[in-house]
Amino acid sequence: MTDTTETLEHRLSRIHLALEKEHLEWVDDVIADLEPAEVALLLESLPPNERIRLWERIPQEVDGEVLLHVHDEVRSTLIDDMDDAEIVAATSGLDTTDLAELFEDLPQQVAEDMLRSMDELQRMRLQETLAFEEDSAGRLMRTDTIAVRADVSLETVQRFLRWKQDVPDNTDSLMVVDRNGLFMGVLPMARLVASDQELAVADLMDSDVDSIQVTMKSRDVATLFQTHDLVSAPVVDARGLLLGRVVIDDIVDVIREHSEQALMNMAGLDEEEDLFAPVLPSAKRRAVWLGINLLTAFLAAWVIGRFENALDQVVALAVLMPIVASMGGIAGSQTLTLAIRGLALGQISRTNSNWLLRKEVGIAVLNGVLWALVVAALAVAWFGSFGIGVVIAAALVINMLAAGVAGIVVPLVLKRLGIDPALSGSVVLTTVTDVVGFMSFLGLATIFLL
Repeated sequence: MTDTTETLEHRLSRIHLALEKEHLEWVDDVIADLEPAEVALLLESLPPNERIRLWERIPQEVDGEVLLHVHDEVRSTLIDDMDDAEIVAATSGLDTTDLAELFEDLPQQVAEDMLRSMDELQRMRLQETLAFEEDSAGRLMRTDTIAVRADVSLETVQRFLRWKQDVPDNTDSLMVVDRNGLFMGVLPMARLVASDQELAVADLMDSDVDSIQVTMKSRDVATLFQTHDLVSAPVVDARGLLLGRVVIDDIVDVIREHSEQALMNMAGLDEEEDLFAPVLPSAKRRAVWLGINLLTAFLAAWVIGRFENALDQVVALAVLMPIVASMGGIAGSQTLTLAIRGLALGQISRTNSNWLLRKEVGIAVLNGVLWALVVAALAVAWFGSFGIGVVIAAALVINMLAAGVAGIVVPLVLKRLGIDPALSGSVVLTTVTDVVGFMSFLGLATIFLL
């Protein structure tokens, strides 16, 4: 039984010590107490050499489940360490949805061997699942749905369930269909067991149930589960034909993946990047956004260079200049983070974006004036120049106003252009606040102080 009070850090220490001292039986004992998802987290938390040694100790019957829970890049390294027979054996017990998630990561020969090893029905279901877009309800859905007709009695349904002797996990309701397989509603399991068995399914079913289109994006499916507290939901095609169901287990994975994606993209990183990947590929990935950031830094430097004479004559400008850019950057990042979160949750659209923009402008003006007065007072006390205080106060208000506007407008424009705001929004925002901050501060100083 898993010790839920043991931290990942403690488990890592135990595994590392056991591998270092060659206490492999100890490693086996640790693995035996963990769920596949916990083993996957351990694998992701180990350097490559230790990772492979731990992977070799994992029982073959759980290899497939573990592969499902690790990130794509880690999964590729683990699959590379397996021979074809091991991969086929590891994936043999997985259901169609899980197989589809792994299938495209497998070597071509292994994928062909796997298809040949399947029976005709399983092979057909896998091919149908793979035909759907990767980020869609069709890829998420399970086909282990129990469907009943509306015109049968509850007693008949219960006899049918006893005959099956197996109810799929997370079955809180039975799907109700007509003679042609078209979705009609759901019959909650609680009503099935607690109601008069002579009643028909049609008397107790919920017909006012939203079904999920098979083409719906997984992010939208996750939102539907969150807002309606669903355990499972039917999936239908354009005609309304019942194809399967999505269950909460898979939605939890979707929410986690999207959260990780947003976090990593904010830093310009791939959400599947392996924390312990080799130096060279990791450096290559990060070099792209470092290069883009360098270009924007040169743009800001060019703006500063336009005011070289002002900096030579008033040294205080060079001392105070970073304050203007920094305050604008922080204010803009606050707005940007809220905007990206709102876009991810579907809370921002054309109908409310103008209201949000006006709100952020108001916040920028209030905070800008407040901190402009504070900074101006400190600048006057420091350098003994009332003019410098006025200039930096005005520049702060201008830059914070620009930051508030950019924090809303930049992600909206990027999304309309088909670019992920989480991936590139911070780079664009930093450019705006640096350029506007330096130009306003140095420009005002040139006009009023020289």
